[in-house]
Amino acid sequence: MKTKNIEKSKKSLTNFTSEFKEFIMRGNVLDLAIGVIVGGAFSKIVSSLVNDILMPTIGLIIGGHDFSSLSIKIGNAKIMYGSFIQNIVDFLIIAFCIFIMIKIINKFTAKKEKKEEVKKTEDIILLEEIRDLLKKKNK
Repeated sequence: MKTKNIEKSKKSLTNFTSEFKEFIMRGNVLDLAIGVIVGGAFSKIVSSLVNDILMPTIGLIIGGHDFSSLSIKIGNAKIMYGSFIQNIVDFLIIAFCIFIMIKIINKFTAKKEKKEEVKKTEDIILLEEIRDLLKKKNK
């Protein structure tokens, strides 16, 4: 009895393992994992751009303000709204970059679809009609 249960458990584990391997090896999962890793690295670059270049430049333009230190103190709480502003700028830059990347990808896929799309001439339409009539006749 115990031997049968152990064998069932081994089969279940083997099936589960093979299903998991199949799931992991799907292209979508690998693409997603790569996207997350690249996105994390890209996020660091954008944060550095915002924190080290853009915000100090904007601060100089509007009178030498350092956005990261902007805050309001209410009682014992310190509300860091300057950090929030920097995070909004981060988000806008990342969203803009993704928008541009998607536009480029769509441009390439649209060209590919146009190449695959063949305009039907009158001859092709006539031949398709003849083919369809022959199929009906043979049935």
